[in-house]
Amino acid sequence: MDFNLSEEQALIRDSIERFVAENYEFDKRNATVAMEHGFSSAHWQQFAELGWLSIPFAEEHGGFGGGHVDTMVIMHEFGKGLVAEPYLPTVILFGGLLQAGGSQALQADLLPQLIGGQLQGAFAYLERQSRYALSDISTRAVKEGNDWVLNGEKTVVLNAGAAQKIIVAARASGEQTDEAGITLFMVDAGDSGIDATYYRMTDGQEAANLRLTDVKAEAVIGAAGEGFGLMQQVIGDAILAVAANALGAMEALNAQTLEYCKTREQFGVAIGSFQALQHRMVDMFQACENQRSLLFRAVCAADAQSDDAQRSLHALKVMTGKAGRHIGGEAIQLHGGMGMTDELSVGFYVKRLMIINTLFGDMDYHQQKFIDLVNRPPAEAGASARPEAA
Repeated sequence: MDFNLSEEQALIRDSIERFVAENYEFDKRNATVAMEHGFSSAHWQQFAELGWLSIPFAEEHGGFGGGHVDTMVIMHEFGKGLVAEPYLPTVILFGGLLQAGGSQALQADLLPQLIGGQLQGAFAYLERQSRYALSDISTRAVKEGNDWVLNGEKTVVLNAGAAQKIIVAARASGEQTDEAGITLFMVDAGDSGIDATYYRMTDGQEAANLRLTDVKAEAVIGAAGEGFGLMQQVIGDAILAVAANALGAMEALNAQTLEYCKTREQFGVAIGSFQALQHRMVDMFQACENQRSLLFRAVCAADAQSDDAQRSLHALKVMTGKAGRHIGGEAIQLHGGMGMTDELSVGFYVKRLMIINTLFGDMDYHQQKFIDLVNRPPAEAGASARPEAA
């Protein structure tokens, strides 16, 4: 199998490398994250001008028509530089749902705005009691005349502060944990019925908890009562994206740690000459390569719509958590006391890996899902190609 990038993918990779080198030096990144909403609006417009926002979308809407590999290339390079701009919540989650379930009129209206950098979005699906179960939704949607009216609470809504539109998962029918009856609604982020509490997560990303009181939906995404399948599809794509982002962060940590061990001296010699530390650096490298291998496997399975795609996604998310914890912990220890301070970027990479582990289900959750899938009868195991993860 050929794992080489196409000419277009290599050009995307190279352009992001240049952007990161010019704009994401350590002090510049800290200044960017300190901005309103945790990112630079100027950088976002640059993303649009360079065509990065168009990559996953169909050509009919001005997109590039890219697939999972193209998204992997982008998120991998973003991970190396700890890029803070909200590509995941706006392009992959919000944009992915819009492309998968939005009406033709809605797509024709909003996708060009998103690609052009004028529109940002968010996806509100988590609730306090749901943990990682996508189907555990108590937010209610009630039909009043021709309108759907939403009431409930959503937590950890990424990019809610900068978004103009939010897609909300709400229950139109059924019991709290039923898969059937979930519907996706688009709402105006500035609706007076939305009360938002904003905060920064460990890695500096802005998120919000939302309380919705009699909020009228502007549109239904997909068919009413059948939003669960759309959520599974897009969350699966998001897992691939954050795993690629994690791989980039792991590679950066490995490179920084290796360079530090070559230059930091103890007892008159570089600490990298100590065999015990060499063994630990080899283990870090091996963990990174395991992550890369599983990422490639999962991306290929998703592109081929293989029966193995769901199992590969669960395994990938488990490896992302395990490898991230191992590499992050070793990087901090091998850097000594400096690894615990904000004077170096090491701790910021570790924080990003910690957040990635919790997104869309942590490693313990996905390990149990993997076990359940393996032990499921063959007929049931092939019934779904996407994981239930949040």
